[in-house]
Amino acid sequence: MTRKLRIEGWAAIYGEPDLKGEIVAPGAFALSLDRLPAPQVKMLAQHDNDKPIGRWIALEERAKGLYAIGEITRATQAGAEIAHLIEEGILDGLSIGFNTIRARETKAGREIVEAALWEISVVTFPMAPRARLVKPF
Repeated sequence: MTRKLRIEGWAAIYGEPDLKGEIVAPGAFALSLDRLPAPQVKMLAQHDNDKPIGRWIALEERAKGLYAIGEITRATQAGAEIAHLIEEGILDGLSIGFNTIRARETKAGREIVEAALWEISVVTFPMAPRARLVKPF
């Protein structure tokens, strides 16, 4: 068994309301990604600061949204558990932790125009329903 599990997927989807009605605008993370390289954006389990599980290798703003590529370490209990749940098809959600820098109200809801990204978590229930890992893992 390899000590690390490579994962990738959509951390945020642009232009679609999440379950709170918030919409992330294309380019919302551009300045943040310039200031904070991917390895400095934390990878957590379920947004729990006490459960770092790996590192992000690359974060890319694509037409569909924010795409994340990372690796989970099995050297920690939390990392080993999350990696196992992903491999079993039990966990596949991604969710972002960020501070809103600029937002505007639209007819569809609040649109986040600029955000400071600080973590991306592997989660059971993503706030953005299509923010998911892509297969194969």
